Amino acid sequence: MDAVKEFVMQILIAGLPAFLFPLFAKWSSFGRGSNSSVPQSAASITLAALCAASILLCALFSRSPWDEIPLDFGNMPLFALLLYGSWRAGLAAMIVRAAVFPLYAVHYTWTGWLVETGLLLCPLILISFRRFKGMQMQEKAVTLFLWFAAGQMLAVASPVLAGSLQSGQVQALVKAVLIHLAAAAIVSSLFSRSMKIAAERSRLHGQAADLSSKYFEEAEKLQQIMDAAPLNMILVDRQGCLVSVNDTFLQLYRNAFPSATREDLTGRKLSGDCGGFNVDLIAARVARTLQGEAQTTELLQLDDKVFFTSVSPIVKGSTREVTGAVIIVQDITELETLRMELNHVERLSLVGQMAAGITHEIRNPMAVVRGFLQLIREKSTSDLDHYYRIVMEELDRANSIINDFLALAQNRIVAKELCNLHHIIEELKPLLWADANLRGQSIEIKLDERVPLLYLNAKEIKQLILNLARNGMEAMEKKGLLTVGTELEGDGVKLYVADTGAGISPAQQQKLFAPFYTTKEKGTGLGLPLCLSIVERHGGKITVTSREGVGTTFISYFPIQSDLTLPRG
Repeated sequence: MDAVKEFVMQILIAGLPAFLFPLFAKWSSFGRGSNSSVPQSAASITLAALCAASILLCALFSRSPWDEIPLDFGNMPLFALLLYGSWRAGLAAMIVRAAVFPLYAVHYTWTGWLVETGLLLCPLILISFRRFKGMQMQEKAVTLFLWFAAGQMLAVASPVLAGSLQSGQVQALVKAVLIHLAAAAIVSSLFSRSMKIAAERSRLHGQAADLSSKYFEEAEKLQQIMDAAPLNMILVDRQGCLVSVNDTFLQLYRNAFPSATREDLTGRKLSGDCGGFNVDLIAARVARTLQGEAQTTELLQLDDKVFFTSVSPIVKGSTREVTGAVIIVQDITELETLRMELNHVERLSLVGQMAAGITHEIRNPMAVVRGFLQLIREKSTSDLDHYYRIVMEELDRANSIINDFLALAQNRIVAKELCNLHHIIEELKPLLWADANLRGQSIEIKLDERVPLLYLNAKEIKQLILNLARNGMEAMEKKGLLTVGTELEGDGVKLYVADTGAGISPAQQQKLFAPFYTTKEKGTGLGLPLCLSIVERHGGKITVTSREGVGTTFISYFPIQSDLTLPRG
């Protein structure tokens, strides 16, 4: 009975690392696959500590129930550590095992020290260390049993090798062999099963860590995608509580609550005004969507703003169960305004085309009327000449207005060619000087020699300069100065016409380019709109700066083609 107790105690002590190690093996580096082994670092240190404690306890409670034959299972935790742990930990355990042997050995001999401590087999185990790491679980269990059995058989054979075993103890020797083989089978089974459990737990722990990492990565990507969208996006769960919002909505919400953060909104139900949009307007649709209704979209008018709203369900891929909803809100007030203005422009364009067609037809009867007036004038008395002259002048004025209107209404593509802007201005100088002399005014020409050749329609540019110059002359009194100049600026050329007239008020400047708006007594209001049309057809823009009592400057800007590397004019 005492031998049985000793046997059970040694089994429990030798199997102590197998019982305890799975409780500590929670490191993600452990158990990556079926060929896993104890890793370095924390898991290896834990196994080394448990095996060292088991070795010391086995030595402490070792007995010799069959006189010379020892009952000590300390070799098994030592071998397990050599195979599953690191070689450094195994070497340290070997030193501990060899150091404590003289303290508990019944008959200490060098042969017994070398055989019973397992030192004889340790070099062989270290040699097979790498091969053991690559084995499958079942192969490891068999290998572990063979090493345990070999170590215990050497310990049992120690008295035989030392010659201290008596002839009458053969039966005890056989019994000891069977007991040690049974112990090797039990402890090897415990270790192999323990390592398998530890590896499986660690593998599952690693998978969970990987899934968790991927989840957070995907959640972060989703949040970044939402933040990049120029839409107000809100995610709610099955209960309608807010799960996440993007930066666009957060900025909108901060219009009403400046100190709000994303964490403040998470988990609560939104209601009321959210910085310009009332969430209660779509609350009913959100509730229906969470009950299974398909995606719904609606345009909502809120005061002077228009919002596009969309509510879509979030469903599980397998069960199609609704788990939440995505709410999208976009302020499309500007888009709606642009759409209405575009419709208005299209209607105006149609009216303009109709008016241009009608106006073109009016010129025909006007030409007939003028021709017959000339015939009647020749047959009438001379005292009626001034009446005929007035009628014909008004007909000519009406025809001029019609020509300007048609030029403005036509959206034609002008033929452009490389031109020297300075040459066009030089050709107009005599005409401009003649007009200025008649009015008692002066003209100054300032040309920038750096100005390159430009793609222009010379006829239209001449009309542009004449219109702007004559407007400037009409705005000045006698002794006024009109300046016509060019200047290279950045990627374009400025053509400016400046006068020293009375100037234009800010209110009038806003209406200058509107058709039929004029401040002249006999003006048609088509000159400046025609100038604007000419500049825009050349891909440029026209601006005006004016100070009342100082003068006005009209600046026409023409871009330079990037591929144009011709000499400057």
